Amino acid sequence: MNTFMFALNAVLPIIILIGFGYILKAKGFLKPEFIENANKLVFRIALPALLFYNIYSVKSLDDINWSVMVYAVIGIFILFFIGLIFTKFFIPDKKQKGVIIQSTLRANFAIIGIPLAESIGGSMAVANVALIALVGIPLMSALSVMSLAYFVHDNSLGSPVKSAFNKVIRNPLILGVAIGLLALWIRSFIPVDPVTDELVFSLSNNLKFIYTPIKWIGQITSPLALIVLGATFKFDVIGELKKQIIYGTLLRSLVAPAITLSLAVVLATKTDFFKFDNNIYPALISLFGSPTAITNAVMAREMKNDEDLAIQLVVWTTITSILTIFIIVIIFRSMGLI
Repeated sequence: MNTFMFALNAVLPIIILIGFGYILKAKGFLKPEFIENANKLVFRIALPALLFYNIYSVKSLDDINWSVMVYAVIGIFILFFIGLIFTKFFIPDKKQKGVIIQSTLRANFAIIGIPLAESIGGSMAVANVALIALVGIPLMSALSVMSLAYFVHDNSLGSPVKSAFNKVIRNPLILGVAIGLLALWIRSFIPVDPVTDELVFSLSNNLKFIYTPIKWIGQITSPLALIVLGATFKFDVIGELKKQIIYGTLLRSLVAPAITLSLAVVLATKTDFFKFDNNIYPALISLFGSPTAITNAVMAREMKNDEDLAIQLVVWTTITSILTIFIIVIIFRSMGLI
């Protein structure tokens, strides 16, 4: 019963806020202009602030578990090749191949992943999410762009590799993590007061007028992002795409977490390098168990792929992930891993 309630408490707040956003949009309370601007606020300001804050909250670089970053890369590549092999045999339409691949490998890491990790494991889990974001977000973005461009290349967009690189270096989330790591590195050179055993200078103590607003802005991220996500849902299923929707949803919501999370547990128990604990597994669940990213639909449209399929995969992977995440949390809680 305790395990069931733990899983319920981890997943239900996310469902409630998403549903709240959907109801507010249906009642006309949230206008399209607000939703668009709120999305920009979340992605360009609030999320980078939250990631910076959680990175900066890590005591030192020595406390970083580098193995989780290595495994994030391994897991993302595994999902990329699974999507690539699957589409080769089961998806004949070139405009749908890249959409299925990016849906399989690219998680809604920011909007669903961060609040999920926080709900399961608290602030330390979010700090590990921020570290995974440093390698995960650019890798997922690059592989997604190249997948879309490989099958349907629009010459007006330039080289697929160059396009992917530009999207990665301009990603606000990457900038937030990178600045956080830079601040953490600089902090390692600051001396410690022998009397108080605290740094002689820190943002949290000496520049509170900067540190506190960053913290406050980060705190609005999860609730606002989930409400906006609910407001963007559309349930107009397109008949011709039912088979592709089922394929893509199963790959992202069932196959992806089953393979990557199982492998993570095996490697943690069988090797010395991968040291995963109760602060790591929530971050891995948020990366591999979250539904596909909302921005997939935008990328599909920009790169002349099947936008309708991309939109439906965002909707249906989000819906089905509610159940799969709930089951994952129960399993990992029963095993004592979270």
